[in-house]
Amino acid sequence: MTLADHPPATAPPTATYGAVLGSRHVARLLAGTLTGRLPNSMVPVGLVLWITGGGGSLAFAGMLAALYGLASGLSQPVKGRLMDRHGQARVSAPAVLLNAGCLAALPLIGAGGQPTVVTAVVGFAGLVTPPLEAGLRALWPTVLPDLGRRRVVQALDTGSQGLLYIVGPLLASWLATAHGPDTALTTTAALGLVGTAVVLTAAPSQTWRPPAADGAAGRGRLMSAGLIQLFTALAGTGFAFGAMNVWAAGMAGTHGLAMFSGVLPAAFSTGSFLGSLIYARRARPGPPATQLITTSALFLLGWMPLLTQPGPRTAIVFTAVPGLFYTLIITNGFHTVDVLAPPSRTTEAYAWLILSVGTGQAAGTALAAALATHLYVLAALPAAGAATALTILALARRDLGTTSPRGRHRRPRQHPNHGNHHSNLPPHERDTYVPVVGGPGHQAVRNGAPAYASAAAQEEWRAATRGQEQRAARARTEWFGKSPLEGTRAQAGPQWRPPARMGPRAAAQDASGGPSPSGTSGQQLRTP
Repeated sequence: MTLADHPPATAPPTATYGAVLGSRHVARLLAGTLTGRLPNSMVPVGLVLWITGGGGSLAFAGMLAALYGLASGLSQPVKGRLMDRHGQARVSAPAVLLNAGCLAALPLIGAGGQPTVVTAVVGFAGLVTPPLEAGLRALWPTVLPDLGRRRVVQALDTGSQGLLYIVGPLLASWLATAHGPDTALTTTAALGLVGTAVVLTAAPSQTWRPPAADGAAGRGRLMSAGLIQLFTALAGTGFAFGAMNVWAAGMAGTHGLAMFSGVLPAAFSTGSFLGSLIYARRARPGPPATQLITTSALFLLGWMPLLTQPGPRTAIVFTAVPGLFYTLIITNGFHTVDVLAPPSRTTEAYAWLILSVGTGQAAGTALAAALATHLYVLAALPAAGAATALTILALARRDLGTTSPRGRHRRPRQHPNHGNHHSNLPPHERDTYVPVVGGPGHQAVRNGAPAYASAAAQEEWRAATRGQEQRAARARTEWFGKSPLEGTRAQAGPQWRPPARMGPRAAAQDASGGPSPSGTSGQQLRTP
């Protein structure tokens, strides 16, 4: 079969919602991760209802809820680094078993049990929460190699997380009211087990390994100036979100509408989800750092109307506006981490981002609670957090724009012919194929190929992409006007001739690409 017999090259895959959600493994991973992360929003509510229902104090219940969230957040980077070293199943599987076991053991201990024992069990349960969010972020490049589709699913992933904090508390409250607090905790443990099992039994999670560290890429320190400033800025974004929750409770008390403490955060989460849908369908010019600064500026402007002390109905609309940009900030934050973090430690870097947002949220909640009697100050705290984030990002613009931390991530040296050939590829081929240095001719492999997967998985990938490689060969033929293997000698023109020392037979073999007496490939040009 000749190159002319191959089918014509096709356009890059579409990045619509239907195409992305219909891609293999995408819907399963999204649904499994959201289900497995429901305990993060259900446990705090379930603990409060469990303790108070058993005659305990609200202060002790609140301390337990804060301890669970704090332990879960602080342990994220450690679990992320373990996943980078040992894979996802070896970390998340024992973590979810221990977490579910602790939650299921609380009803056996009883709300009136020893406070020290209850505190220890809750704290340990928080430490061993499975790192599903960071793990899912690390899976997307292998599940969706196309950058356009990957941006869509990452935006949907971030936007849908806001729904967890609407569905989770409502579900925990309904279970505790209808079937008792013990049932709420047991169901929460079961949901975590089911969701994590759905993710870990999927093929991408089982075969995933981080990219192999090349030289010092995986042995150096993770933190660079750009990452430190990025995480500090995102802590300010989380601060705004945490302060908004307390401001909502203050609005509920001022207007005598208890439901406002839940309606306003729900409006913010709804705006966040809508923002993810808009962001996923729109073109995004500029590098991630530029987009991050732009969306942070819009996030700050979105909080300004709250300073006017709006009425109840107007407050719902005003709260949804900054929510539109919250997803965009977090999504672009993850994209910036992709640029700055070493490839072999991306899961750990994602975990640090999650921790920074969670820490800022806790700080915003704590400071706003201490100033709860000053409504004007409460309304200004979210804008203060957003302004802090924007200022840090603007000052760190140069560090965020670097392609890699100093001393790491050096690009491998390319052969001149291969580099020129790759730069002249058709535009839709440049991001999909890269040359293989050291092989004969102009071979190509697809970016994101699971070279670290098992032999069976690699063979399955080769079979699935063979047709696409054939179409790529046809596209290169049309682009250059000839086969890449042709033209090597033609471009040399009449200047090329075999050395005088070679006999006729050896010269004929060299001209045809066969072996030469010196053992050098005939593709090397010789000039007199």
